[in-house]
Formats: sequence, structure tokens, C-alpha cells
Amino acid sequence: MATSIKSQQQILSKLGIKQLNDMQEEAQLTIQSFNNVLLLSPTGTGKTLAFLLPIIAQLDTNKEHVQALILVPSRELALQIEQVLRDMGTGYKVNAIYGGRAGAKDKIDLKQMPSILIGTPGRIADRFRRDTINKSQIKHLILDEFDKSLEIGFEEDMKQIITALPFVKQKILTSATQGVKVPSFVKFRDVKEINYLDGHESKLEISIVESDTKDKLETLVDLLQHIGNEPGIVFCNFKDSIKTVSDYLNIMGISHGCFFGGMEQKDRERVLIKFRNGTHQMLIATDLAARGLDIPELKFIIHYQLPHRIEEFTHRNGRTARMKSGGQAYILKYKQGNLPHYIEQHPKFTITNTEAIERTPWVTLFISGGRKDKISKGDIAGLCFKQGGLTKESLGIIELKQDCAFIGVLASKADELIIKIDNTRLKKKKVRVKKI
Repeated sequence: MATSIKSQQQILSKLGIKQLNDMQEEAQLTIQSFNNVLLLSPTGTGKTLAFLLPIIAQLDTNKEHVQALILVPSRELALQIEQVLRDMGTGYKVNAIYGGRAGAKDKIDLKQMPSILIGTPGRIADRFRRDTINKSQIKHLILDEFDKSLEIGFEEDMKQIITALPFVKQKILTSATQGVKVPSFVKFRDVKEINYLDGHESKLEISIVESDTKDKLETLVDLLQHIGNEPGIVFCNFKDSIKTVSDYLNIMGISHGCFFGGMEQKDRERVLIKFRNGTHQMLIATDLAARGLDIPELKFIIHYQLPHRIEEFTHRNGRTARMKSGGQAYILKYKQGNLPHYIEQHPKFTITNTEAIERTPWVTLFISGGRKDKISKGDIAGLCFKQGGLTKESLGIIELKQDCAFIGVLASKADELIIKIDNTRLKKKKVRVKKI
């Protein structure tokens, strides 16, 4: 049963949001009035909040089973939505389950059923087959980035899940892609569409950077040095390409993180944490990072390799120039090579300044205590300030997880801080602190 249910105004105040954008306002009114809603809006425009607010308003405080099920294509998106809901402080229990983590953790989280359950289709279908979730109370089904789930092979799992939910009253599908087809098994009829893709005036500038060498590595470094200390993503098509680029950037002393599907879940999560707090200013990534990730506003993206389809090209570019901000996308091209047919004419970009990139001033510390230990962000900040002697300027982003926490700290202060706060008590728990 939910306790201390917050009003929408309280939720927005907690998130630091003064006003919803036009898309979110329209989505709220539409979801409150229609049972089948298709929400189309570019990456980074706030679709998560757009569907969460009206869904939360419809939940029953007296029910102790899952009422809203959110299916997502990736673990990262599941964790992102879970974190948004926790930040909202709605008063309703929420959990995310996904492939790549121990099933025992699912059992612990689902011992007391959440009102809102988020998960990847494979893991949710598995839980349904085990009959560990009461499906009769699930009235709201959200398929977030549903076309991506279909692309990466979740169609059969999604079929099984939807077939097992005969009492669903409302279905909401979201996508950042124009012209997507909704499969017949979704049983999506009398649909009300909200489409902000056409009206989205992007301030994205796309340029072509030519390289004299086929591997383009020297040109990539020159371009990164020209851009300077700005957050961005270098996109590759394969993890082998990521390794090649990463090895070369390491030789050149350029700090970065790598992000691709074959990594352990823990490593993927930590790379994103470091990217969000500034320890990594740059990611070298596959299209897994093209959408559905909670990462900061990017100043640039670089296509070290171009994707095979225009849809992925569009999603990559959607990582910058978001929400009326400017952004730059660069296409690295070997002079003798050809561009795919979907690439339009874009101006050539000449690299003029190649000063060495300064190393990021931030490092990330791991703390062995989290939400389950009744530890808050304020507790961690207090420990760093009082016992650690840090100033506010030396402490960066704090990310609180269920059983641990991560903090950004100025590199010049990190070693001294670890000495002062490692092996000390935070609330009632003795915590270990280390650099990662």
C-alpha cells in the first residue's frame, strides 16, 4: 500500500521543474482521456515524465499489487525510469527488473509487490511464466521505445506478456521514430496520437570531416582536440572498433569511457555514472547509447563509423541539440571512401585548432552503503563536508543506489577525503570508500 502520496505540484517541485513543456502538457491531457495513446517525440524531450505523471494520478492507493507495467528495451532505460520515479517521491513502491542481474534480487524486490513495475520484456516474460506476479490488477501497460524492443528481438516476449494481461485498460506506446508500425498483437485500436517529431525544430549542425588515412584515428584525435573539454559521444558500429579507438585515445592521453552491449551490467552502469559526474567527459559507444540513456546534454557527437540505417543515424544525432539547444554532429569520412545513400549534402569542416585536451578534474568514489541502509544524499554530503573537510565546490554529483552510492569529487581532494571517511559510520553502517 502506498503511503504519503504526493500531488503533482509536490512532485514537480521535488524535481525542480517549474513548468511542463508543450508535449508533456498535451500528453497529460490525452492520457487522462484516452485508453490507447501513441506518444512520438524526439529523444531528450521528457517522454518519461510525460507518461508517468498521468499514470501515477490514476493509481489506486489501496491496492497492493502491480497496477502499471512499463516495458523497456534496455537495462539502462529500466534503471533510468526507476530513478526518475524515486526522485519524484510519489509514495508508491517501484522496482525495476531486467536481464543480467541475479534472479534472487528479483525475488527480494518482489516480495512486497510494487505499484509500478519496470522491466525488459525477457525478464518480465520469465517472471510471468514463473507466475510470481499477480497480473489481474495491471491496468496500465506502457511500451517505452517499443520499436527498439522489437528491433532487438523481444517480439515473442512482448506477445506473451500482452496475451497474459487481459485486464489492461490503457496502453501507451512511445517512440522517437517517425512512421513506426505497431504490431497487430498489441491490439492497439482507436489510437490517439501525439506527434512532436514533425514540429521539432532541431538546431543540430552536421558537418563532414575528411581523413587522409583509412583508420581515421589521427583525424579523430585532431577533431577531439579542436572541440576541447566538452561532453560528447564517439559512435562506432562494433565493440572491436571501440577497442581500437579506445586504445589509441589511451596512447594519446585522452580520458574516456567505453559503452557497448557485451559489457557486464555493473561496468556499464559505472561508465554512465562517471560520464554523468564528469569523470569521463566522453563515451566511445555503439548504438546502444543512441537512445534510452539518462546522460547529460551533449555538445557533440562524432560518427567514427556510420550506421547502416538512417533511423540509427537520426537517433545518434538526437543525443545532441536537444530541447531547443544547439549541438554539433561530425561525420568522419576517409577521403577515398563513399558515404551511405541516406547521408545528405553537408558542409565540410576544417580542423583549425588542435590543442591538447586537459584531463577532467573529477574522479568517482564508491561508498558501500545505500538506500536500504536508510542513507540519503544529504547524509553523504554531510559526511564529506563535516568529517571529510570538503567544500561544496569540491563535491560533485551524488548517485544513491539500493546498496551503494557513488560521488564525484575533485581529483586533487580525493585521496585525502578517502583517508578521512573510509571505514567510518554513515547512519548505523560502517562504510568503505574507494576510488573506481
